[in-house]
Amino acid sequence: MSFNVISVFLIAVALAMDAFSVSLTKGFTQKHLTQSQKLYYGIFFGFFQFMMPIIGYCCVSTISAAIESFASVIAFVLLVGIGLNMIRESLSSDEGEATDNFSFKEVTLLAIATSIDAFAVGITIALLNDPILISSIIIGVVAFAFSIAGIYIGCKLGDYFGDKFQILGGIILILIGIKTLLGL
Repeated sequence: MSFNVISVFLIAVALAMDAFSVSLTKGFTQKHLTQSQKLYYGIFFGFFQFMMPIIGYCCVSTISAAIESFASVIAFVLLVGIGLNMIRESLSSDEGEATDNFSFKEVTLLAIATSIDAFAVGITIALLNDPILISSIIIGVVAFAFSIAGIYIGCKLGDYFGDKFQILGGIILILIGIKTLLGL
């Protein structure tokens, strides 16, 4: 089978949807993000979406089947945990004022959780004997662009709708985690 850039791009768009959704959620729940903090979302999401296919590609062996079977559970736990924490912070904050702290730890966990599907794509790329580097670059760049778009759109929505989005954001992360666990 020959390498098809359009197919890789479409896969990249599909993989970037979770990163976009999470970035959108974080954008509307964190109203005071600096420009560099917004850029970190794109960099982290893009980097992990770039690296996970490479890791999957390199793990094509009996180990990959074991890791792949737990991937959805890991993503589920991370996303549900972060979502529940967002809801808890929203409900425990004074006068409905949502917590608005940027955290590298949280961005990293979100980037890992939303890029676990890219690991499986890396395995597929290896099995098809397609070039991994160009595929990973496309996947990473698309995830970066979608994440940046999500964070900026989310910030605009958050400014418009206010603090009510903290709970909605937590619910969205939980739903994405459930979707990942169920393989939908």
